[in-house]
Amino acid sequence: MGSHGTIMSALDLRAHSGTPHRSALSRRAVIAAGAALPFLARPTRAATTPGRLVFGLSSYPPSLAPWANTGTAAATARLMFHRGLLGYAEDGSVRGELAESWERAADGAWVFKLRDAFFHNGKKVTAEDVAWCIEQIAAEKSTAYLRAQLQDIAKVEIPDAKTIRLHTKDPSVTLPLNFASFYAPIIAKDSFKDSPHGIGAGPFMLTGEERGVALDFTAFDKFYRPGLPKLKTLRLIAYADENLRVAALQAGDVDLIEYVPWQSMTAIEADANLAMQSTPGPFMYLTFNGRVKPFDDPRVRRAVAHAVKREDVIKAAFFGRGTPIGGLPIAAGTPFYDARFADTLAYDPGKAKALLAEAGVGSGFTCKLLSTAQYGMHKDTAAVVQQHLAAVGIGVELVLPDWPTRVTLGNRGQFELAVMGSSADSNDPDGLTPFIASNVTASYVRSTGISTPDIDRLLAMGRTEFEPAKRRVIYDQLQQMCNEQVPIVALCFRAQAYAMAKRVQGFKNLPGALTFYSGTTIEQTST
Repeated sequence: MGSHGTIMSALDLRAHSGTPHRSALSRRAVIAAGAALPFLARPTRAATTPGRLVFGLSSYPPSLAPWANTGTAAATARLMFHRGLLGYAEDGSVRGELAESWERAADGAWVFKLRDAFFHNGKKVTAEDVAWCIEQIAAEKSTAYLRAQLQDIAKVEIPDAKTIRLHTKDPSVTLPLNFASFYAPIIAKDSFKDSPHGIGAGPFMLTGEERGVALDFTAFDKFYRPGLPKLKTLRLIAYADENLRVAALQAGDVDLIEYVPWQSMTAIEADANLAMQSTPGPFMYLTFNGRVKPFDDPRVRRAVAHAVKREDVIKAAFFGRGTPIGGLPIAAGTPFYDARFADTLAYDPGKAKALLAEAGVGSGFTCKLLSTAQYGMHKDTAAVVQQHLAAVGIGVELVLPDWPTRVTLGNRGQFELAVMGSSADSNDPDGLTPFIASNVTASYVRSTGISTPDIDRLLAMGRTEFEPAKRRVIYDQLQQMCNEQVPIVALCFRAQAYAMAKRVQGFKNLPGALTFYSGTTIEQTST
């Protein structure tokens, strides 16, 4: 069956939830065991409570700080009790959240009109709260994920309590996308004194935290969308072991799970009691520490790109559910895809060896590759990368901590080479800024210690150009420059799925790069 669900009782699952499974069986052995026992009875499904949803997260959030990037589980949790000016609709279009309208004025300022909305402390959301949040995110000592982007705001005006005008240093076609990001929620001014997470205006109130295990939420009766949320209570519970997460869904201990493991997708699709929604948006990639030789040399980074056979990553980590990437992760069929640059960095071990020799390390070198043991696809990707780098003379030692530790090490720049998987901040090429820019806040999702001013310049040009045809030319140049400088090595797009009991209605997996925003739709979900 592709999971432990065929051989563990629901009681066993509850006893093991939230902790790594310590069986002597390997991951592949567990998968094989499930496949070999198709006729064993499923555990009795747990009883459900109307108006209550239990969501199986892939990790307990390392942090719920409102403006930090600490992974998908944390982002999903924050979407429950925090919302921004804007967000995303089911079809991937930008929609109003705390802002009911937004437009670019004749003088170039972006003008947001706030709707009648309340924070969880009962106070109205005002333009003053928005201005304060922008100031906090953009502050010089801020560690906010979008600090660099919001520093482009030169002036904030508050004509009245429901209007805010933002003047940017340069024209910005993408500013609304920044405010649709779940890394830019609006919280009540000075509310950190009342809550370490700040006080938000989302559909649910955080009412309980069992550190390392679960988060509990209750519906907010003053949410700005009438009739929502449909749920009365919500529980997010961490199942770090992917097989236990699937088994919990099969047993009925949870109603919905994220990060459906790829080896379990076929069995879930065939299960009459379950439904699965999948999209090919996220991608796997490698990041570098440019302060560690020889990764300061773009020739070495290009060599690493040419050394890895992407198809092997897709087979080993995603059971064939993926597409190789030989350049920047811009999907075929989208407006800015250009086949001329799509396979520039494709698998070519001969070229990899030649580049290493040109860089003066043709005799090989050793390094450490940071990944995580908590997510199977990260671990399996690391193993394939290790194998292929060894074939061109690069000896790799794997470093596989749990996910929170991997995030911390990445944020601190304490790695040499690292496996990462994520999704762009939007389906616009500017959504790749957090991964390829060198003039942004340090983060575990990108390389560190690499200066690429030409890439930064092209990204800035793309943000200031409103004419689509001219933006296309800019992003063609960006793809060419990234293939030369290699700020990251994109490996493959991967299928990303949520699975749920058939009785769960209203939840939607958002398209493409926006899949990790799907938690937004829990406000309209019912059981």
